[in-house]
Amino acid sequence: MGTFPGFTHVAVTVTDLSVSVPWYSQLFGAVAVLDEDTGPFRHVVFSLSDGALFGLHSFPDGDWSGGFDPRRPGLDHIAFACADRRELERWQDRLDELSIKHGGIVDAHYGSGLSFKDPDGIALEFFAPPA
Repeated sequence: MGTFPGFTHVAVTVTDLSVSVPWYSQLFGAVAVLDEDTGPFRHVVFSLSDGALFGLHSFPDGDWSGGFDPRRPGLDHIAFACADRRELERWQDRLDELSIKHGGIVDAHYGSGLSFKDPDGIALEFFAPPA
């Protein structure tokens, strides 16, 4: 085996596509490239600048009583790569423009992160390597 492959896509399950699709459209600055009802679920997919896909899934029979919690087994958060801290600062400004609450840039020895949440409380982050 060679080098372990990178990601081609990520999909998250959301409670309401009518809320999440416009929210992610604003965040990504893009429209969805696919909107398909497969029967058991509907998915809307965005193409990111690096060629990866980001999908939103909605299950009409889903149980939403528990909500997202990064402390439960499963997804903790999704981090989007930034080249450097300056790009991270630009994303902080963009989140402010979109009125998306965030935790501010947090610097650590392994890099800097800017955490925020989507309408379902799914944890997202912009992350830059250390300078």
